[in-house]
Parts: sequence; structure tokens; C-alpha cells
Amino acid sequence: MILKKKIKEISILLCLLFYCSISSADEIFVSLKKSKVNVRYGPSFDSDVKYVYKKIDLPIKQIDKKENFRRIIDLKNNSGWIHVSQLKKSNSVIATKDKVLFKKPSSFAKPIAMIKKGRLLIVQKCEKNWCEVETDDFNGWIKNDDLWGLIKISR
Repeated sequence: MILKKKIKEISILLCLLFYCSISSADEIFVSLKKSKVNVRYGPSFDSDVKYVYKKIDLPIKQIDKKENFRRIIDLKNNSGWIHVSQLKKSNSVIATKDKVLFKKPSSFAKPIAMIKKGRLLIVQKCEKNWCEVETDDFNGWIKNDDLWGLIKISR
């Protein structure tokens, strides 16, 4: 009886570990290719438009796919279907908290600007805990925590 209980506990633990490892590894982020993108209720041009994004380079997470459509979810948990022609590889992130933009990848470097929560940032490259980003007015480095989107670390 005790052995069965231990085996069950170990099985549950292994399943949880497996699920956690694949769920974070399989996240696919894409960005909007155009400044006006229709999001539909279903994976077809015959489906009604649910809403329209009006922000080029906006990062979104792909959660499903069917033929040439991708089901997406954004930072605010809005979801729907977008045709693949309106998407590109992710090149952007959104700050989920206010952050300081630095001249170099160090907290001791000269601060350039305060990046406000919700700001869209175009990623140039990332190294260790830092990403080089640009906004409309500034170019610099931020710590890569509290960002929503794909962060690829350069080796």
C-alpha cells in the first residue's frame, strides 16, 4: 500500500516536471508585420473580424495553428486567429514594469531614459541578463526581466 502511494506520488511529480519543461520550451512568439492586422473569430477569411490591431511589431504569442492561420494571444489575454501573411519572426517585447534604459549593459552605466510599463521595444540583441533595444526616441540596454515576448540570448 505504501509502495503504491509512493509510486503514484513520483508519477505525478514526473508528469508535472515534464509538463513544465515542455510548456515553457514550446512558447512561440511572433510579431505583427503590418500596422493594421485583422484578428478573426475562426481560422478562415470567412470568419468575422473580432478586432483589429493597429501596432506594427506588436509581440504576440502563438498558441495554435490551422493551415495558414495562427491562433494568438496577446499580453492582455485577447485571442483570435490571424493569417500567417500578417506575422513575422518576433523582434519585439513589451515592458511589464517601468524600467531604466542604460547606455551600456550594466546597472552602473549612464541612465538614458525611463521606459514605462506597456512600452513596445524593438530588440537588437540580448546578452546574459541584458537586451539592447530601441524605441521611437532612444536606443540602449535594459535588464531582460519583466519583459513580455521572446528573448534570444546571443552566445
